[in-house]
Amino acid sequence: MLDAATVLLVLAGAFFFLAGTLGLLRFPDAYTRLHSLTKADNTGLGLIVAGLALQSGSVPVALKLVFVWLLVLVSGAVAAHLISSSALEGGLKPWRKR
Repeated sequence: MLDAATVLLVLAGAFFFLAGTLGLLRFPDAYTRLHSLTKADNTGLGLIVAGLALQSGSVPVALKLVFVWLLVLVSGAVAAHLISSSALEGGLKPWRKR
């Protein structure tokens, strides 16, 4: 049962990584691409970490995995904010549907 839950969580995480990659390729500008990457990839990583935490066998290892995920959440948000702020200051206007 535990192995099945792990497989489901890791597959769901991989699906979110794939969705983030599709957003990177399909969305029209840097801001929407950043949105796609940060949201979908952080969700995907969280699901994969949850799946791996089930297999870790010990609470300290599971907490380390969660801590790594939290660090990635914070660094991803900060990096996306810095990139979008730099793009906006550089004159890159957000995409508007005409």
